[in-house]
Amino acid sequence: MIDLSIVIVSWNVKSLLKKCLESIKRNQDNLKLEVFVIDNASTDGTVEMAKEDFVSTKKTLIEFVANKTNVGFAVASNQGILRSAGRYVLLLNPDTEILNNALKKAVDFLDQNPRAGVLGCRHLNPDWTLQPSVRRLPKLWPIILILTKLAKIIPNLKSLNYYLAKDFDYKVNQPAEQVAGSFFMIRRQTIEEIGILDENFFIWFEEVDFCQRALEASWQIWYNRDAEIIHYGGQSFAQVMSWKKQSMFCKSAIHYFQKHGFFH
Repeated sequence: MIDLSIVIVSWNVKSLLKKCLESIKRNQDNLKLEVFVIDNASTDGTVEMAKEDFVSTKKTLIEFVANKTNVGFAVASNQGILRSAGRYVLLLNPDTEILNNALKKAVDFLDQNPRAGVLGCRHLNPDWTLQPSVRRLPKLWPIILILTKLAKIIPNLKSLNYYLAKDFDYKVNQPAEQVAGSFFMIRRQTIEEIGILDENFFIWFEEVDFCQRALEASWQIWYNRDAEIIHYGGQSFAQVMSWKKQSMFCKSAIHYFQKHGFFH
């Protein structure tokens, strides 16, 4: 039986993807893995590099899917999820590096906590400082503050700090409302019960929506301090013009609130 299916959606991040895949190999431990690299029409030779440098072994199946267009994160992630057979599915950003046996630690944690439907991990910046990776489910007002950039002008508003979970203690394993999508491990039974990602989200809010649906179905969302990664942060979308990112964020936010209620 496959322990863990890893789904990585890539777009023009060849060197970071290579580092990510190498870190998976270093941290496999005794897990039986399958890895799906879903490429959204990269033009930097990502697929060619991955196919040449990373091949399947007895312990790890590696499959590459080369989309002809950029179909977005949710659609591409679902392409991997629907191909997967592991007890757990990890949605992993290509701009991450697995540290210190994090995969085994995360799988062991889920094995020991059967009501945990989603697991996030401790994120570190490239300089090894803590990177916040937990938030509460969004309310309308904090999202308006972020969209209008008012959050940068008046950053210490109580409602904004509450949404950003500024009071969260990252030194403690504990339940959360949402964890970062850069390392998003899901129990197979949770997917079977609530479904895959909502493909109406092109990018942003798809994992938030998944966490909300999981919580509504009485699954738990957990943060685990012992599993660690380095997250280089938003490298694919650093290539997108800021106005376009703003538009994508706004569209996803509107869909989220239309789906769950503007004042839920």
